[in-house]
Amino acid sequence: MVYADIVIDITLEKLDRTFQYAVPPEMVDSVRIGSEVVIPFGNGGRTLKGVVLGLSQEAKIDPKRIKEILSVETSDIPVESQLIELAGWIAEHFGSTMNQALKTVLPSKTKAKAKEKKIVSLAVSKADGEALLTDLLSKKRHSVARERLLSELLETEEIPWDVITGKLNIGSAIIRDLEKRGVVQVSSQRDFRNPLGDLTGTKKHITLNEEQMACVNQVRSDWAKGIHKTYLLYGVTGSGKTEVYMELIHDTLERGQEAIVLIPEIALTYQTVMRFYQHFGNQVAIMNSRLTPGERMDQLDRAKNGDCKIMIGPRSALFTPFPHLGLIIVDEEHESSYKSEQAPRYHAREVAVKRGELSHASVILGSATPSVESFELAHNGTYGLLEMKHRVAERELPKCEIVDLREEMRLGNRTMLSKRLQELIQDRLDRQEQTMLFLNRRGLMGFVSCRACGKSLKCPHCDVALSLHRDGRLHCHYCGYTEPKPRLCPHCGSKYIGGMKAGTEKVEETVHKLFPTARVLRMDADTTKGKEGHREILEKFSNREADILIGTQMIVKGHDFPYVTLMGIIAADLSLNSSDFRGSERTFQLITQAAGRAGRGEIPGNVVIQTYQPENYSIVTAKDQNYEAFYQQEISYRKLMSYPPEGHLLMILMTSEKLSHVTEEARILADYLKETLAQTLDKDTSLRNMTQVLGPEDARIAKIQDVYRKTIYLKDRDYEKLVSAKNLAADYVQTKQKYHDVYVWFDFDPM
Repeated sequence: MVYADIVIDITLEKLDRTFQYAVPPEMVDSVRIGSEVVIPFGNGGRTLKGVVLGLSQEAKIDPKRIKEILSVETSDIPVESQLIELAGWIAEHFGSTMNQALKTVLPSKTKAKAKEKKIVSLAVSKADGEALLTDLLSKKRHSVARERLLSELLETEEIPWDVITGKLNIGSAIIRDLEKRGVVQVSSQRDFRNPLGDLTGTKKHITLNEEQMACVNQVRSDWAKGIHKTYLLYGVTGSGKTEVYMELIHDTLERGQEAIVLIPEIALTYQTVMRFYQHFGNQVAIMNSRLTPGERMDQLDRAKNGDCKIMIGPRSALFTPFPHLGLIIVDEEHESSYKSEQAPRYHAREVAVKRGELSHASVILGSATPSVESFELAHNGTYGLLEMKHRVAERELPKCEIVDLREEMRLGNRTMLSKRLQELIQDRLDRQEQTMLFLNRRGLMGFVSCRACGKSLKCPHCDVALSLHRDGRLHCHYCGYTEPKPRLCPHCGSKYIGGMKAGTEKVEETVHKLFPTARVLRMDADTTKGKEGHREILEKFSNREADILIGTQMIVKGHDFPYVTLMGIIAADLSLNSSDFRGSERTFQLITQAAGRAGRGEIPGNVVIQTYQPENYSIVTAKDQNYEAFYQQEISYRKLMSYPPEGHLLMILMTSEKLSHVTEEARILADYLKETLAQTLDKDTSLRNMTQVLGPEDARIAKIQDVYRKTIYLKDRDYEKLVSAKNLAADYVQTKQKYHDVYVWFDFDPM
């Protein structure tokens, strides 16, 4: 007898384990790893859907108690067993339930209805059709519509129904009448929705320079030896990493395999897809969160059916069900958006490496500012290192200069733009060149506070300050709560309430005042809410319909505008002041990426870095575009503090609507881990204290939407020890937790 281990496809974490069912003899050939099945569950005739995670010949309990599978679902896209295995790895290594991992990895079960296209064609021979047309024309009173339809069909053999009723203006009754007479036949075909619309492109020949060719040949050499591994492609901004990607994809397609290209932001999709579409045409498909359910389903079906060979998109594109995956590219691999903010809190970079192992595919991690983790792995030989140290066509890197905002203040400049930046903006306007202004901040005000009592105005449901928007209302960016801006302080009654205006809207306001004739576009989360929001703004700027583009992080990642010769970084050190140990790394990356947008065409570029901390090593090394110098200082700090990649962190987040419950449970769990880990994880007394348990403490945001949050941090140099600690904590919570309204989440190396 064959038995199947099945996980129930529902969200209740209490059912996060497999149940064994017998496979009826008639289903043995159709039930396999990854099959979706219908099974009886519990008493009362209840049926549920589940996914087969394993098959065996041995019963885990009394065979008489094992129920049989009722049916096998065949309507959904078949799931590769490789993706099931990947889901198991994600659940184990990123601290989620198996159900959560499966829902992330497998195609959505809420499938939209397939779109059909009706085709009208001749049901008789061409000779009979011509005879029928001649007969129609010989009659004094004949149907002009029938004549026109027959004429078109004799010429093109088949025509879409909507073309006949639309362009030809022939009524559906005529078509149905000819169908009844057996003259034409109507058939249906699957019509795949195309999220790219009418996107077209002309293929351009790629000529690689010496550095690019060396990188490609290194990978080709490994492929010739049957070696498929992970590489870090470290190339300065403008060095032509995309051309290397395309050459390797071309080789992959030549071998009959498929490729996945991950990008960090939806904002990159349009420009990235345009470049790939020009070379690979309809073999390119896209995946992002802005697709409709129907578009998403069609892209997955195209990939599974072999109708497309290249999938481009953010994290979710990684799980495209390509049957012969040969190459995974993670562009801008350092980006924090590759880390999921919801369970499972996986990092797409790490999952890409794992999927590459499972599918025997090569993985390329590309960046001008690699993550410290990836560069360390390339430095010690775990990853192959591919380097490109020069821009294409030997173009110069932009000239960077630092402006000390403290000095600007002493000179009486109270605007957000330094005198030097104002001079250069005016110069670009005079020369009809373009400028980009980057601010790593959103909203009109960071916060509103009272200058009398010093208290800020906070959301009543979340432990965060409210932000003032242009509509005159205070907004919470976590739960959506809004309220009018008060005229008096609600704490002390003072009329002296205000805030620091430091958002993109304020920058736009300042630019309009200083340069009233300039054409300005703003690109942030507020101006790109529509499905085509990113694309429309980028198209306008690319077509030179604006002189200045103001934006947040989404404008500095990967865009290529040849007429941009000035980049102004308004507040370079904002990310330095965060409570995250990666603050210096993010600051260096943002400045370097932003600087890389200038001077990508024939005209050299300038970059102005405005900061209150001009001596900080991340800002100085970014100005010099010197990643190696930054890395040497940063890795020393990471080693000293045992932070990734020199150590690892596990965050246990506990939440509840009752503060007393989550406080008690967090304290009990922390005490249990402190007492148990030294005994469980390692018997060697010299290593007994390596796993540190810190907390519990309030989370960085202690309350969101009236839900209280506590955190416990575990720290260890050995990642697998933290995985064991996670399992220990999960088992304890499942069996001994006192309050059922307390929820527990795990996050490894949180970002």
